[in-house]
Amino acid sequence: MMEKINTSITIETMPTMSQSSSSSRPASNDQVRILDKSEYRQAALTLAEAFAQDDVVMYFVKTEDLKKPTSEKEWKLHVHIMECITYAHCISGLVTTIGPNYDGVALWMPPGKNMDDWCTLIRSGLFSLQWKLSKEGKKRFFTEFIPLLHDTKRGALGKDDDNSWYLVYIGTKPASRGRGYAKALIEHTTRQADVENRISYLECSNALNLKLYRRLGFEFVKKIHLVRSKGPVELDIMTRLPVAQQLAGMTSRLLEDREVRKEVPGRAMGGNLD
Repeated sequence: MMEKINTSITIETMPTMSQSSSSSRPASNDQVRILDKSEYRQAALTLAEAFAQDDVVMYFVKTEDLKKPTSEKEWKLHVHIMECITYAHCISGLVTTIGPNYDGVALWMPPGKNMDDWCTLIRSGLFSLQWKLSKEGKKRFFTEFIPLLHDTKRGALGKDDDNSWYLVYIGTKPASRGRGYAKALIEHTTRQADVENRISYLECSNALNLKLYRRLGFEFVKKIHLVRSKGPVELDIMTRLPVAQQLAGMTSRLLEDREVRKEVPGRAMGGNLD
């Protein structure tokens, strides 16, 4: 999922994943790097700030049955959820960042990986959400949200479900938007997906971001809805074919169009010859 991003400025060249550093200090402010587990709190705070007004992310926090809700209480719960999810990706997935102070962060789940195993659930603290969330929050997270995302991804990708790169979260700090960080973070991993000839997958919780995703090769698949709150909460499902398959598809369509044109009878130009 992804928060609102200003895409007016873009970064044209970024290092490949193999060139990225996992050290805590990037060689350049505009270089994507892979985070170490020790940095999960900083990355989680960036995502918490990025998604503070997101209807999907706050779907589990802002529930009608939350006891004595306050802005401070909701914020702490929101940050805790982001910390659990970020640490789970540090353990089982891939966490990347860009900018001088964790300005942009992306959480990816690589092919063949997931955070459903008991070891990751317990070590990351995700399992503790059973006690941190309200009764309604638990229902929304564990019995509605997680199963819906799992089933939708499997239905959209089919046999490629376990063979894809999954962009789970991407966000930039409000003060750091408009610098091309989101584009750089996405391209950093989709280039790897191209090398491996794998599909990329995401859920988008902000319709304003669809244009950016399309520019980066993603195509709309379907909408899904969360239905336990008073107002509608929806996500757009998108997939991206690796470049080789995109080019193969374009070539195939061009050949089909050429064959169709051959089959259409021509019309001679001229006056009445009778």
